Amino acid sequence: MSSTSISIFIVEDNDWYAELLAYKLTQNPDYTVRRFATAQSCLDSLSEPPDIITLDYTLPDGRGDEVLRRLKQRLPDVSVIIISAQEDIRTAVGLLQQGAYEYLVKDEETADRLWFTVGNIVQQLALRRENTQLRKQIGQKYDARRAIRGHSPAMRQLFTLIDKAARTNITVSIVGETGTGKELVAKAIHYGSDRREASFVAVNVAAIPRELLESELFGHEKGAFTGAVARRVGRFEEAHRGTLFLDEVAELDLSLQAKLLRVLQEREVCRVGGNGAIAFDARLMVATHCDLAREVREGRFREDLYYRLLGLPIELPPLRERGDDVLLLAEGFLQEFCQQNSLVACTLSEEARQKLLRYSFPGNVRELKALIELAAVLAENGTIAATDLPLRSPHPAADTPGVALPADESLRAQTTAIVQHYLDRYEGNILQVAAQLQIGKSTIYRMLQNKEVQLP
Repeated sequence: MSSTSISIFIVEDNDWYAELLAYKLTQNPDYTVRRFATAQSCLDSLSEPPDIITLDYTLPDGRGDEVLRRLKQRLPDVSVIIISAQEDIRTAVGLLQQGAYEYLVKDEETADRLWFTVGNIVQQLALRRENTQLRKQIGQKYDARRAIRGHSPAMRQLFTLIDKAARTNITVSIVGETGTGKELVAKAIHYGSDRREASFVAVNVAAIPRELLESELFGHEKGAFTGAVARRVGRFEEAHRGTLFLDEVAELDLSLQAKLLRVLQEREVCRVGGNGAIAFDARLMVATHCDLAREVREGRFREDLYYRLLGLPIELPPLRERGDDVLLLAEGFLQEFCQQNSLVACTLSEEARQKLLRYSFPGNVRELKALIELAAVLAENGTIAATDLPLRSPHPAADTPGVALPADESLRAQTTAIVQHYLDRYEGNILQVAAQLQIGKSTIYRMLQNKEVQLP
């Protein structure tokens, strides 16, 4: 049977009428039709479940509503079309409420209406199958050990935590520097869990204006505010039976933190401008590059919400702490980029490999990926040289080309050399140096006072 085949059971005790329906449907070569004269013979054949069942309302061994109930108990997703000589509207409504897909009255146009109805069901089945296939592909794509590369001890520990998280519905809080792959870890957990068939809904809190964030999360009713021209379902509702991932959760303002806490406690949302509470069943995962405990101590994050979100904490290691994983990732990114762009396969020269291992990657995996893709474009003769890796980090404290660092000196001496280099470079602009090095200006003033550095 081809992947497009549709199995249809016709349950009809009138042989002539059953033959008429079967003749009409088999005009499509993708439809496989089986006929049954009794309800029991159909029920006994459900070990090979059909996609569609046409059911005569009046059968020798059962009435349509009772047979429909038994069919739906066995096959909840099967589409059942009731075909009946009765035109009673209450009977039709009752059967539709019971789960029938359609109710057709027997007349000279029934076969044509059945053909049209089956066509609609087939379109829906095709979309459903495509959806299922896409979800399987996405699940494979975000399988932890496929999507997240690494053999270092820190990564092996991460894989263990991902497996543990996927087996339960515990809230997960993911902490890591920018570019370490926090959303990738969240997807790996979702697609490894029993919620994989439902939606993974990601919200970057920092990317949404604060005045719109409440509506984004909880939804709004028509007319709730200026511009609310229609009802909008919020992200919590979208994630029902699936997973809601809140990235950069530390960016929530305090008033919205209080509302989020209530939503998590009650497991229901109220749309902006609405009165009714809407229950939801969504697993929550959050991520931040901040130290949430410090945010609590400094009064920027609610302590009660902090404990509600903590759940299973997962800390992602920065790339500089992952050893040879840098080369493993680089080679993977290189292979993918060359394949996607129809480039000749490239390799990393030994000098390039050493340069990558020496670099601290303040932008982590995201920076490495961008660097490798650029190098693949610049490379000549299929080999990436060290000069094809332009290290242009905006964080000079992590990578300071041009700074003459004292050899075999203390960390303090090297820090002093870096600060002096940028004081000279920015002509004594202390605020600009502090911003560039991401240190407090009081630190620079103290170094000036102690005569460790001097203004140019």
